[in-house]
Amino acid sequence: MVRTQIQLSEDQVVALKRIAASQHKSMAAVIRQAVDLFARLGETADQKQPRERALRAAGRFKSGTHDLAEKHDDYLAEAFSE
Repeated sequence: MVRTQIQLSEDQVVALKRIAASQHKSMAAVIRQAVDLFARLGETADQKQPRERALRAAGRFKSGTHDLAEKHDDYLAEAFSE
């Protein structure tokens, strides 16, 4: 293992101590666990992916409403009022 030094806010330390105590782990173990999780998520969650999925989905579904683009606010207000 490599020793490193970080600075945390007081709120972060309080939260970290609470999490460590609830999991019966050291603060260092919780930090390592968080870094591992963050690294895994970073590898799988590309920032472009959600936008590209949305662009691929655009136009693939039919609402059956021919004036949806013009009156979407009206339809949305109607849906929320139900």
